[in-house]
Amino acid sequence: MNIDMIHAAAERIKPHGRVTPLLSSPFLDEIAGRRLLVKAECLQHTGSFKFRGGWSAVSNLSEADRKRGVIAYSSGNHAQGVAYAARAHGAPAVVVMPADAPALKIANTRALGAEVILYDRYSEDRDAIGSTLANERSLTLIKPFDDPLVIAGQGTVGLEIAAQAKAEGVTTADVLVCCGGGGLTSGIALALEAHAPEMRARPVEPEDYDDVCLSLAAGTIQSNPPRSGNICDAIITPQPGDLTFPIMNRLCKSGIVVTENEALKAMALIFQRLKVVAEPGGAVAVAAALFHADKIEGDSVIAVISGGNVDAPMFKRALETL
Repeated sequence: MNIDMIHAAAERIKPHGRVTPLLSSPFLDEIAGRRLLVKAECLQHTGSFKFRGGWSAVSNLSEADRKRGVIAYSSGNHAQGVAYAARAHGAPAVVVMPADAPALKIANTRALGAEVILYDRYSEDRDAIGSTLANERSLTLIKPFDDPLVIAGQGTVGLEIAAQAKAEGVTTADVLVCCGGGGLTSGIALALEAHAPEMRARPVEPEDYDDVCLSLAAGTIQSNPPRSGNICDAIITPQPGDLTFPIMNRLCKSGIVVTENEALKAMALIFQRLKVVAEPGGAVAVAAALFHADKIEGDSVIAVISGGNVDAPMFKRALETL
């Protein structure tokens, strides 16, 4: 996994993806206590950065592999990214999703042409289901984060951050990243190492699901014990990936943990001040910038909104925190 793979992914994505904006608000700066730049990946195709990894992986397949089709497992955003890319390339797509995933994400994945197979995340193993189906149907498995091509696609967010921040006069900053298995965080970290070496990626996770933060503190992969769901469904993983963790362990600063209520408050402020919709898991990096300023150094901070696929009842719940 290296910067050349990220550059190659950028070339494949460029004609089809969006360069998402780096937004700011003086009102958010005041709360954060420093300049806050917000990378709005919720404005990417399918409503999240996952489009990038999905396109990177599907676009690199041989014609024969595309015809056979692809399979992915996801709570929703990776599902939509892969389904979108598969449809654009004429490839059948099967997506294994938890039955309690947000209804909007399930509906969107089906609308993009994928066959959706639901499972119980508390009693069934999505990896086992995905592997079995991949073998039975000769499908190419595209993992949500522990896949070099997926990491490369997500790393294109880091290329854009480096260029956009430089244009804003920012070359030194913590880059806060909503983190599940670490595909986005590790990809951004690799891109910053090459193009903005004075910046450091920092993973942000929800309370009680901070396996990456714990792993970075320990220097070895740590796992979360099984628990009931969290509103930040997009970034709930049992542990960081075997490919992503060594990259994060080498390049990332310590992680930050936020509460569900902080994520909801961040969603409301993002909407109020930036006129952008974020989902709970997609808002945790901004929440860290706003409510954990004591854990951040420097005059500027950059936070990624990783996704905006949120059901109306959850968004209403966020707005009620204002």
